[in-house]
Amino acid sequence: MTHYAILTAMLAPAFFLTATASLLGSANARLARVIDRTRSLLRDLADDEGNDEEDRRILETRIALQRRRSRIILRGSQLLYVAISCFVGTSLTVAGDSFFGHKFEQAPTLLACLGVLAMFAASLLLAREASMAVHAVNEEMDDAHRKANRRSPLI
Repeated sequence: MTHYAILTAMLAPAFFLTATASLLGSANARLARVIDRTRSLLRDLADDEGNDEEDRRILETRIALQRRRSRIILRGSQLLYVAISCFVGTSLTVAGDSFFGHKFEQAPTLLACLGVLAMFAASLLLAREASMAVHAVNEEMDDAHRKANRRSPLI
């Protein structure tokens, strides 16, 4: 294998690294939003004077949902870090394979496949979390409408 072919093979995982880094940036931004929302809900819970048990139950349910969302995002992020490690490992094993006389056989391919699988699993988790986020917003809108209609019904 020529030096240029080796360099090309080493750079091929960079495309996956770029996609993985983009997903990781998105996951980190989502986690930050979940943390901010959880802190807001915790403030609301602390300010609750215990006047309405239903309001307290709703707050506690929302906090539990944010906890589940943060765990899912964390697992997705961890898988993305695994994917990054696999793609970097792929490049390194391509170089090492050339340096050591092609003794690594399927190691670069295996690492690349593991990286893609980790990225795929992370994508599924992040898609699940996005569905949970939409569900949470819809629930909050429904609750706000119910409260508003109790205060002043339309007709």
